Amino acid sequence: GAMSVDSITDLSDNTSKLLEALQLSHPHELDPRRSRGKKKPLSLNPITWQVPQIVDRCCTHLERHGLQTVGIFRVGSSKKRVQQLREEFDRGPDVFLDEHQSVHDVAALLKEFLRDMPDSLIPRELYGAFLSTAAMEGQAQLDTLQLLLFLLPPCHSDTLLRLLRFLAEVARHAESSWDPEGHEIPGNKMTVSNLATVFGPNILQKEKPGEKDAGALNFEDSAAIILVLQRLIEHHHALFMVSPEMQCDVLRRLFQTDPDVIEYLLRRK
Repeated sequence: GAMSVDSITDLSDNTSKLLEALQLSHPHELDPRRSRGKKKPLSLNPITWQVPQIVDRCCTHLERHGLQTVGIFRVGSSKKRVQQLREEFDRGPDVFLDEHQSVHDVAALLKEFLRDMPDSLIPRELYGAFLSTAAMEGQAQLDTLQLLLFLLPPCHSDTLLRLLRFLAEVARHAESSWDPEGHEIPGNKMTVSNLATVFGPNILQKEKPGEKDAGALNFEDSAAIILVLQRLIEHHHALFMVSPEMQCDVLRRLFQTDPDVIEYLLRRK
């Protein structure tokens, strides 16, 4: 999707890994003209927005054309057309989705991409840790989820945030509403719970697709996956922010241990 921190040649390997782990903030958020006098939390990735083209294009298309489509992720699609779209993205050049593409085909393509990723969006080594948060409640649950999100590689955290923003927008249009003239605008019927049921198994995977028992989940795991994804959708904005206090603490430590990283961040600013 975009340049990786590991490709930056003016930092040693150890420093690159440290910078990747920090995921401090987007450069535009460091602009003092944007935040003067405000203690605004900063989002995670310091380098660039790392979201695969296929995910961003599918989400954007569905936001423009699919929010009023009833059962957007539950109605069947054309396997042939989905395969054609998949092959277009695989060939590499820019693929532009317009109003002529079926909403259901694009929705199916997005689900397929997430399901078939070689390493799931939430890495499998964190599967058990994320599921364990289902037994927690309140702020303790959210604090633990946030710490786990901080462990994701930048490309995974950026892509997950893009997806969660999209799912939250779909859920906002689940119920029917009325325009100023009194005409009914149909809801898509995809509540947060419904979306978590559809996307949970594609994002939180215990085994690789195609492996033995990859599709066999016990009831407890299935329920936990749905609950965890519900929380991620409902609280994604707060979960993907780093508090100013944590920012300052990290920068103080870095100033003593890794001044090269501080210098690099200032150059990016």
